[in-house]
Amino acid sequence: MNYDDLADLYDHQYDVYRDDLHFYAGLAERVGGRILEVGAGTGRVTAFLARRGLNVTGLEPSARMIEKGQARAARDGLNLNFVQGDVRTYRHGGHFDLILAPFNALMHLYSLNDQLDALQNIRAHLEPGGPFVFDLYVPHFGKMNTLRHEGETFHAPDGGRTDVFVVQRHDKVKQLITTEYFVDTVDTVGALSRRHFTLTQRYFNRFEVEWLLRCAGFESPRVTGSFQGGPLETASEVMVFQTRAK
Repeated sequence: MNYDDLADLYDHQYDVYRDDLHFYAGLAERVGGRILEVGAGTGRVTAFLARRGLNVTGLEPSARMIEKGQARAARDGLNLNFVQGDVRTYRHGGHFDLILAPFNALMHLYSLNDQLDALQNIRAHLEPGGPFVFDLYVPHFGKMNTLRHEGETFHAPDGGRTDVFVVQRHDKVKQLITTEYFVDTVDTVGALSRRHFTLTQRYFNRFEVEWLLRCAGFESPRVTGSFQGGPLETASEVMVFQTRAK
């Protein structure tokens, strides 16, 4: 899907998300070398790693996301290396010592062919035995087909206010969750404007992912239910996979 239209909203929503940062930074510092981040978005993780002197390349298909990431880099005095490309077809002359796919990046691979193409390409870009680490959310969904406000309100410096409402639709056969965003902004004189965006994600179950990794040439992964290493349980919100290229 094209993330260009969603880039501004995405940056507002997740700029302060910190749950995964120290996990990926600690891992990258232990492995060292050259790091590829798949689905870099607006550079939230990329910038965090770069601040620690790590050699990270952010692979991102959306030009607008990269533009926002470069603005972040300029604001923070960083030199971030972004490459615009698709994880299924990206080509690089060398290999990486570590590849990361944080924050549900693989959930934009909608078909089995997309998933295998991406994983096999990731495998081809890793040094033998190189680690591949990623996270996916556990599929727990709110009430479907209902307009919901889930606490996302943003206040502008000029006094304007933006509220984010969502409607979700679930295709159980295709394992797709489609979220429609209705972004309502009230300016300082009370005028209301609305923007509408649609996001579709392909969600996964644990053993499905384990099987895909094996088919793509990876070792059986270590799977945890948190970034702190706890077990994957029914109440877990995230699945963290750590594997290596065979």
